[in-house]
Amino acid sequence: MSWLTELFIGNSVAHTILVYAIVIAIGVMLGNVKIFGISLGATFVLFCGILAGHLGIDVDPATLKFIQEFGLILFIFSIGLQVGPSFFSSFKNEGIQLNGIAMLIVGLNVVVAFAIYFIAGNISITDLVGVMSGAVTNTPGLGAAQQALIETVGDRAGDLNESMSLGYAAAYPLGVVGIILSMVLLKAIFKINVDKEVEDIEREKEASQLKPHVITYQVTNKLIYDIPVTRLHAIIDHNFTISRMKREDGTVEIPQGETIIRKDDVLRIVMSAHDQDIFDAIIGPHVDFDWQLETEPKGIVSKRIVITQGALNGRKIGSIRLHEGYKVNVTRVYRAGVELLASPNLSLQIGDRLTVVGREEDVDRLGKRMGNSYKRLDHPNLFTMFIGIVMGIIVGSIPIMLPGMSVPMKLGLAGGPLIVAILIGRYGYKAKLVTYTSNAASLMLRELGLCLFLASVGIAAGGRFVETILSANGLTWVLYGFLITIIPLMIAVIVARSKLRLNYCTIMGLVAGATTDPPALGYANTTAGNDTPAVAYATVYPLTMFMRVLIAELIIIFAVA
Repeated sequence: MSWLTELFIGNSVAHTILVYAIVIAIGVMLGNVKIFGISLGATFVLFCGILAGHLGIDVDPATLKFIQEFGLILFIFSIGLQVGPSFFSSFKNEGIQLNGIAMLIVGLNVVVAFAIYFIAGNISITDLVGVMSGAVTNTPGLGAAQQALIETVGDRAGDLNESMSLGYAAAYPLGVVGIILSMVLLKAIFKINVDKEVEDIEREKEASQLKPHVITYQVTNKLIYDIPVTRLHAIIDHNFTISRMKREDGTVEIPQGETIIRKDDVLRIVMSAHDQDIFDAIIGPHVDFDWQLETEPKGIVSKRIVITQGALNGRKIGSIRLHEGYKVNVTRVYRAGVELLASPNLSLQIGDRLTVVGREEDVDRLGKRMGNSYKRLDHPNLFTMFIGIVMGIIVGSIPIMLPGMSVPMKLGLAGGPLIVAILIGRYGYKAKLVTYTSNAASLMLRELGLCLFLASVGIAAGGRFVETILSANGLTWVLYGFLITIIPLMIAVIVARSKLRLNYCTIMGLVAGATTDPPALGYANTTAGNDTPAVAYATVYPLTMFMRVLIAELIIIFAVA
């Protein structure tokens, strides 16, 4: 039975893979267990890794380091691709306000952490960064700080990174509790009625200015009799599409630019909701008309076409000349779960789903040009991912000399891939890079990288965990972590509610996003019963993630250099 002994306590490749597989499998299984409605998810892999390290299960240090850093790159890069498309747009409109509160939370986390450092005087700056990362449940920040430490002090980073991981593990559990506790306390302090908050959100959605708005009109305004559709676009200088037109004799057609509008024509118009008053004043009254029932016998259909043809990646809708070449109208575009108005200047991306209206043979002909192959979307775009990783590693390795530093700063294996992935996610289509990845593939890549990284961190730190956490320092770390979590959050949520009058559901999503904490988002979604927390989470998550990673890295570089 020597082969079995070698497999479990040896130092072979098979042993290493077996250890990682067992640690990750048990961690994921236990992470799905809910306690008071909260689960830690993949983060529980860290604690299973710590247990394995505590039991004396060894992994070759060089192999462990490789798996840890490769997992970190996969995790960070997939996050960058995910947040890239919305990273820059999150600074617009109402996103500015939400991101402002999120940055307040990030800044206060740092202020409280340094206050503890200078007042208490019994914690090192490297351990403090680990505790702070755990307190705000931000694993990429921990990874970035550890990479910065390796770049800064070289071989001496091993023990410091191990201690940093212990601080992270000590602060993490109460970090999750503190984030959700801030939501509960806010509700109690302001006596918030969640049902009323949800009703307010529903009223706002009904008056949404962003979603495409569809209304059927009858033409009764003499000023637009006998003019072409292009002229109506000149008169009403807003984005809209006339998807279908019914003539006085009952025939239904797809209007083109040269189509003449006549008295009593019935028009189905897709517009922005806030433009409705303009159309009401210029065209005529609203009418009830069942387009589905009336148009199907005459061969006019409405179909969803998915863009899978790489040549269309980045092309504007107006440049495809749909009216002239295909005699169809595109009314709406669905992208990443968001419905957009199909304006001529909207740039298309792989994976976009277009609602197209026209005769069936014309719609099918357009579908062939655009690809319209859902199977093709399942194929992973490995070239984009690996060329992005190459560029990210290069960017992360560039030395940057800043005043007051004895060694050059480097973005490292966390910062470099993150920045490159964000840029590719947002602008990759301009370089003909296909950035679309199915939700399942993106989640698989992210979770795999996270699990490999957390298992490695846990195994490396496990030998000292029990001894450290039961010591005076360990218990102090738990307290420090809770203070770093709860103080900034309570200040921020009180400001958001009392001064900015933000909806409670929005605040819950804001808090979860500002701490990059999926368990807290799950609690918020369950409490709200709608997608409002998820929208707020997605709005602040990109900038917050970027700043968490950057700040953790900069603290190490400036404090240790």
